[in-house]
Amino acid sequence: MSEILMPRRQWIARAGGLVATLPFLSACDAINEAPAVRKILSMGEEMNRASQRTLMDRDALAREFTRTDLSPYFRPNGTRLPAGAAYAAHAAAGFTDWRIKVTGLVARPLSLSMADIRAMSQRTQITRHDCVEGWSAIGQWTGVPLGHILAAAGVRDSARYIVFRCADRLGDALYYESCDMIDARHPQTIMAWALNDAVLPIANGAPLRLRLERQLGYKHAKYVEGIEAVASLEGIGAGKGGYWEDRIDYEWYAGI
Repeated sequence: MSEILMPRRQWIARAGGLVATLPFLSACDAINEAPAVRKILSMGEEMNRASQRTLMDRDALAREFTRTDLSPYFRPNGTRLPAGAAYAAHAAAGFTDWRIKVTGLVARPLSLSMADIRAMSQRTQITRHDCVEGWSAIGQWTGVPLGHILAAAGVRDSARYIVFRCADRLGDALYYESCDMIDARHPQTIMAWALNDAVLPIANGAPLRLRLERQLGYKHAKYVEGIEAVASLEGIGAGKGGYWEDRIDYEWYAGI
């Protein structure tokens, strides 16, 4: 999600079911910017990712809930309405002309309409969204598994990451996020167009958003208009794999 993050870092390390959260308050921000500290934090991220991959089944599902567990209100965060005439025109037309381009290391580049997306095999799941700001909400999402889209495009074996290009601009750049191929092909990773049996509201990312259920909320890109298969994240933004990762050094792998 294109979230406005608090001026602090949270490093969440998990191993063997133990969860330790280390908040870095604003008074420590200067220390966190030091190259040596950044290196240590980066090492922590790699250990977090490695420990999860070693200790957890790569195909393990995030917990799913029942309709009685649904939050009465699914709070939007970050961008609630992308700026610009182009998005406004798409919204006014019900996103009938919105296209999702699938490019990069694929055998068959695609340009999918929302009708194309809805015509593909769908998955509905009720999951909990955990925001780095400290709040959670449970919602029912319907969408096409990302793996189905990648299979239709014929993603090449040389692709290691999937980059999600978004229509919302924050400050000086358009929002983007990324994940590796393991999470891209996870059965609960979907491109969602509906929330709680209704078409996705604009504030929650219409017409299409990523649901990356085993990662924190800032990884769940909204307003997706491009899906790109790449071999490396170098040369994309600042090379760290996401808008907030580039700017305030949030962890690229935000597993939960």
